[in-house]
Amino acid sequence: MFLHTVLAGCLLTSSYAASVTSRINSELLQRSPPSVPPSSIGSVAELTIVNRVIAPDGFKRSATLAGGIFPGPLIKAQKNDKFSINVVNQLQDHDMPLSTSVHWHGIQQQKTNWADGTSFITQCPIPPNRSFLHQFSAPNQTGSFWYHSHFSTQYCDGLRGPLVIYDPDDPHKDLYDVDDESTIVTISDWYHDPTTVLNKVIGPVTNNSTLINGLGRYPGGPMSPLSVINVEQGKRYRFRVFGLSCDPSYNFTIDGHTMTIIEADGVETVPQTVDRLPVFAGQRYSVVVHANQPVANYWVRAQPNLGNQSFVDGLNQAILRYKGAPEEDPTSSAGSSVLPFNEAMLASLMSIPVPGVPEIGKADININLVAGNVNGLFTINNVTFHSPPTPVLLQMLSGAQHPSDLLPNGSVYELPPNKVVEITIPETGAAPGGPHPMHLHGHKFAVVRVAGNSTPNFVNPIWRDTVSMGTIGDNVTFRFVTDNAGPWFFHCHIDFHLNNGFAAIMAEARNQLPIVSESIPGMAAVLVIPSKLIELNFPETWASLCPSDDPYTALYNTSTVLT
Repeated sequence: MFLHTVLAGCLLTSSYAASVTSRINSELLQRSPPSVPPSSIGSVAELTIVNRVIAPDGFKRSATLAGGIFPGPLIKAQKNDKFSINVVNQLQDHDMPLSTSVHWHGIQQQKTNWADGTSFITQCPIPPNRSFLHQFSAPNQTGSFWYHSHFSTQYCDGLRGPLVIYDPDDPHKDLYDVDDESTIVTISDWYHDPTTVLNKVIGPVTNNSTLINGLGRYPGGPMSPLSVINVEQGKRYRFRVFGLSCDPSYNFTIDGHTMTIIEADGVETVPQTVDRLPVFAGQRYSVVVHANQPVANYWVRAQPNLGNQSFVDGLNQAILRYKGAPEEDPTSSAGSSVLPFNEAMLASLMSIPVPGVPEIGKADININLVAGNVNGLFTINNVTFHSPPTPVLLQMLSGAQHPSDLLPNGSVYELPPNKVVEITIPETGAAPGGPHPMHLHGHKFAVVRVAGNSTPNFVNPIWRDTVSMGTIGDNVTFRFVTDNAGPWFFHCHIDFHLNNGFAAIMAEARNQLPIVSESIPGMAAVLVIPSKLIELNFPETWASLCPSDDPYTALYNTSTVLT
């Protein structure tokens, strides 16, 4: 069951909250809706970002929410649907960021780099009382995706939710009977303090609770309701498991049941049956679960890799309830693992070919990215990422700078079009807080060498968009083709690590950028970039999100001739 908790008219009660309660707008806290908002919306919709007080684990705090609920509403689409989602910023709680942006994680944004929703990379953030219309399509993409804020660590305050593109011709459809809102399973960490406080913590940040479908409990807290996933004996369910975490990874299990993996990060896989599933921040899986056990209640467990790992009193758990079972907590036990997960065994169902010469280091472009940490700030190749003052896309479109001068200095890797790129990310142990889940925007990639396995696989590896760096000694390697113009963020999806500089930018096919906007309604601005006359049809509101005194915005808006 896709559950949400929305509680109105409440004040924060933590030690931090006591000090800020007087500063919270009491009028804001009285605006929570009298009933739970819709739990799902379509691909053409308005997504309003608001502050509400919620208590998903029994502890009340103000949160930043999509649609006023946590997780945000499920966005449902069908294969080849066009998306038109207007993100409306109505944030008012000054104890959390008031600007926002929404990124559509896993959607490749072919020719719509501007709609990726990544603050300071593809757009300026959306200010309060403003909106931004995201119009994009996802041709040939189906499966499980998600959306979240890409402004500071805002999604840790609640702005995150699932997105599914259903495929009526799913090649796995004969393996399951049920695939709908009731089979959505979101796993997320939850914090009682806002991230404006957590961002000041030196070292690891520990979550207070694990939420499954928006509900959970914390140590010493009340016996708050847990999520219930309802099944009927004999039926087969396609559970879509979403890693909405800001930090922990989870070992996901269902007592007494095995799971058959059929999708990873929007890519159909050769079925692989496991009894436990590691889910890192940003990753998604579809698993088929056969309800073939006696009618009863069974624990659904999401054990985090850090913080409180106990299952006492329902911590880190939800309930799988068979039709006809009493409404009570399960008494099931976890059992031992006999079918462990092995990422090296994951393979794409369609045998997607790996681009380039089938040998490590023999791609057109080979980039080694070594992570480190200096005085609490993360580095990639000895450079800490800092958000630039002007979005990288706007810098690239202006044509005013030499490629090597793109900001932020040292964090931008310019890539020519139609080349095979191989990225290696060795885990040396120099960047604490792993395993680090690494996510690339704008692409899915072939993981030719996975964590825990030193043997490369160029025959039929898994393709995905978020991959674990693994543990010390691993040297994860993946490939993609530069067929999607624009700047694409590459970063650790532990949001606190990203906030501390664990990121880089793949600035792809600059000379092909004009085509990214060929089908977008809005303003037509003409720029003269050396020897090229380009008509850009970006939405008028895209440039207007940036301050009017930004020199790049001025160039964009006034059709300046650039030299």
